Amino acid sequence: MIEHLYLRFAESILREALTDTPVVLIHGSRQCGKTTLARIVGDELGYHYLSFDDNNQLQAAQIDPIGFIESLPDKTILDEVQRTPEIFTAIKARIDKNNQSGQFILTGSANVLLLPKLADSLAGRIEIIPLRPLAQAEIYGQEPKLLKLLFNSKLDASIMRGEYPRLGETIADIICSGGYPRAITRANPKRRSIWYRDYISTIVQRDIQEIARIRNLDTLPRLLELAATQTARLFNAADLSSPFAISRPTIREYLTLLENIFLIELLQPWHSNRLSRLIKTPKLHLSDTGLACALMGLNSRSLWQDKTVLGQLLETFIFQELHKYADWHDEELKFFHFRNKDKVEVDIIIEQGRQLVGIEVKASATVTGSDFKGLNKLKEACGDKFCAGVVFFDGESILPFGERLFAIPISFLIPKTK
Repeated sequence: MIEHLYLRFAESILREALTDTPVVLIHGSRQCGKTTLARIVGDELGYHYLSFDDNNQLQAAQIDPIGFIESLPDKTILDEVQRTPEIFTAIKARIDKNNQSGQFILTGSANVLLLPKLADSLAGRIEIIPLRPLAQAEIYGQEPKLLKLLFNSKLDASIMRGEYPRLGETIADIICSGGYPRAITRANPKRRSIWYRDYISTIVQRDIQEIARIRNLDTLPRLLELAATQTARLFNAADLSSPFAISRPTIREYLTLLENIFLIELLQPWHSNRLSRLIKTPKLHLSDTGLACALMGLNSRSLWQDKTVLGQLLETFIFQELHKYADWHDEELKFFHFRNKDKVEVDIIIEQGRQLVGIEVKASATVTGSDFKGLNKLKEACGDKFCAGVVFFDGESILPFGERLFAIPISFLIPKTK
């Protein structure tokens, strides 16, 4: 039996999906907890487990995918399926014979949705559950409610009367820890950095080589280090390609590869016909701030001392926390950023259907009306579609700054500090 270390809010989604869908895919970066989640549920429900990290199983599936799939029990977990896309057509054939729900739980550490064989064979037969590194709410076992409060306009007086502690230097420690389960169990920051270093080495030496045979393998760790310094900034391929003797298109391909294995993420720009001079460049975010700190050689003390980098990583931290919460939200949410050529911006925009919430992030303990400049611009453009605008800051109280505008302490997102 797998030890259940952390509450994963995706567990209830997985259990529900298995009741009405033949194949459920859990996908996310390596070591984010996919296998643990699959086995916690699978062991309870009687699933047989196989991993394609086992070369014997991998070879058998690659040589005779139909025979391999036909030999499996009615309920099977197949771990790391990106290593053997040959099986997808065989899974389809088996499901076409028997459309019973909950036949397969798949996990993948690369975005297997981009594989044509999967898109062609399992469309309409598969549910995809994204899994990211642990959210603070999962680490401390408290279900987050912020997104529901914002979209339902429920920041009422009882919540606003609450007191929330300032984090101070603690926020740097939280950012440096990240969310990978095996990393955060290491209390020693040096040992945690070693874990992240080995993690990157393993991914580059094995996973990336399996997905795409590339010549300049030593470029990828250096490119990822450079990308870490650009987190929460507008994506600029020229800046990222300049240190390397490699063409810009090749650098773009490498960045796409890092995106496909869930190490970086591009936040697309928001568009509106009611606003002019909008910048149409995406923002780059690392998938995990602990990983970003390790790549930049930062510990909590050095991060706390560099307020510019702290601001960048705090924005990425809050973006990733909210994205994790969105994975469990009842409605589909889409994420964007907004900036115009006058440098008026909103760090994060979240859309739920026709409704919208804007988020700004500050590392300081003070907030003023000028911090709401971008949110006010967004509010004017969206009218009734605008549910709320939030400036996260390191304060102690939720403060109103006008109709549907609030300053919210960062500690509101971190259950441990409440």
